[in-house]
Amino acid sequence: MLRSAPVDGFRLGYDRWGPGSGDAVVLLHGWPGDRTDYRGVVPLLAGTCDVVVPDLRGFGDSDRHAAHRPDLYDAAAQARSVVGLVDELGLARPVLAGYDIGSRIAQAVARAHPERVRALVVSPPLPGIGDRILDPQAQREFWYQPFHQLALAEQLLDGRPAALRDYLRHFWSHWSGPSFTPDEGALDHLVAAYGSPGAFTASIAWYRAGAGAVALSLAETPPARTDRIAVPTTVLWPEHDPLFRRAWSDRLGDFFHDVTLEHVDGVGHFVPVEAPDRFATAISRAVAATGA
Repeated sequence: MLRSAPVDGFRLGYDRWGPGSGDAVVLLHGWPGDRTDYRGVVPLLAGTCDVVVPDLRGFGDSDRHAAHRPDLYDAAAQARSVVGLVDELGLARPVLAGYDIGSRIAQAVARAHPERVRALVVSPPLPGIGDRILDPQAQREFWYQPFHQLALAEQLLDGRPAALRDYLRHFWSHWSGPSFTPDEGALDHLVAAYGSPGAFTASIAWYRAGAGAVALSLAETPPARTDRIAVPTTVLWPEHDPLFRRAWSDRLGDFFHDVTLEHVDGVGHFVPVEAPDRFATAISRAVAATGA
């Protein structure tokens, strides 16, 4: 595990795999996860690509502090750390790939710095949902986002590994596809990563900053054609994600200039964990299609 130079006072823990040269790829994890979400993807890319996998601010081996300042953990702030790491390592226009909050952060980097990004490979959340997120069935799934706004969330869970294990198991079981069984060793790792005092609270600062799907979907408006995300984007939309329905992929063209939608059957929300081969293949195609 390596450590980056600080950006806004945050140093990122990260792994770097591959030959140290060639096409650069940066993989951004989700919640509740960390950089080990890509343990199945990295071996499929590291033979030919320069693969960098960071823990985001507040997660894993990266710094977490100033949890009373959630603005330091929102998409723009997380994107600053990703850009800082890309610059520090001298990565030339990497492919950015992510799911869950990593998807949002990859999009934020591409929106702010299109000239620095070669392509995106992302799975939900994506823009275009709008007020459909207020559908009663959807709101039954998104209960955890308002819960994370409450002090009660940290009182019940922060620094309490036994309770946190049950909480994390719920998401990894409920959000995944029907053929996926959460790995007990991976869950042990996440409980250790999220279980120390302050770790869980830092992880939910994303939601407290208003960066969750509900807040962002309600606030979104389609940009002008010239303001759409310009870099080539591949969207991998899973079949069994209870949070993000496939029908909600119908407005991607309002937000991306060059987008390709691919359906990933049989899997749920955790696309790089449940279908690492499909995720890695999409990245390899993006590398080949965009050239150096």
